[in-house]
Amino acid sequence: MEATSPVFVFDSMALTSCLKTGVVPMSPTTGLHLSGSFLKSDSGFAVPEKLQSIRKRERGGERLRIQAVFSFPPAFLTRNGRAEKQKQLKQDLLEAIEPLERGAIASPEDQLRIDQLARKVEAVNPTREPLKSDLVNGKWELIYTTSASILQAKKPRFLRSITNYQSINVDTLKVQNMETWPFFNSVTGDIRPLNSRKVAVQLKVFKILGFIPVNAPDTARGELEITYVDEELRLSRGDKGNLFILKMFDPTYRIPL
Repeated sequence: MEATSPVFVFDSMALTSCLKTGVVPMSPTTGLHLSGSFLKSDSGFAVPEKLQSIRKRERGGERLRIQAVFSFPPAFLTRNGRAEKQKQLKQDLLEAIEPLERGAIASPEDQLRIDQLARKVEAVNPTREPLKSDLVNGKWELIYTTSASILQAKKPRFLRSITNYQSINVDTLKVQNMETWPFFNSVTGDIRPLNSRKVAVQLKVFKILGFIPVNAPDTARGELEITYVDEELRLSRGDKGNLFILKMFDPTYRIPL
C-alpha cells in the first residue's frame, strides 16, 4: 500500500522555488522548512500527490496558501527494492525446481507450484524486449521443463540425456537444441521474430549421435516466447503450453553455420 506523509503547507509564492530547489517552506507560524534530502526517496524526489488552495484571513488581509500531500513509494517499488524482490523470487524458483530432476519427477502439484513461481519471476522481467538484447544469445542449460518429449521420463534413466542445452543467436536467426550422454543428438533450425518477445521456430536438421544428419520434416515447427531473461536465467514458454527454465552456461557460444 502507498504510504503518504503528513500534509505540508506552504505559501503559494514559494511553490516555484521549492520545486526548483527541493526545499518546502512550512507555515510562517512554525518557521520550519523541509530540505530535498528529506523529500528524496530511493527512487528519486517525492512529488506532490495533490495540491489544493486554502484562503486564510491574516492580519493585513487574505492570503492564498497551497497545501500539498507528498507520497513516497513503498520499498519494493524503488530500484533497490525491485532488485531484492527479483533476487528473492529467482531464489524461490530455483530452490523449488532443484529436487525435481529437471521436471522428470514433478507431480501435477509440483508443476502447478513451479508455474506459479515462474509467473512471479516473469512479472519482474528486467528485459522487456528480449530479442533486441544480447542477453538471449549464447548456450543455455535446461534446468526444468514440462515438455514430455524432452524429459522422456518413461524411458529408463540410463537412456535419458544427462544434460540438455539450447542456444540462440539472434543476429543469425539460428537456434540449436543439444543432448549429451548417451546419444548426443542435436537439432538446428531457423527462427523468425514475430515481435520483440516471440519467435517462430522451424527445425531444419537433426544430427543423430552428433554426426548423422537427417532433414527435419516441414511439420517440425512451433513458437517460443521468451518471458524472462537476465545474465543468469531465462524463462520461455512454447506454443503447446510448455515451460522452459534455463541457466546461462556459455554466453560466447556460437551456433555453427
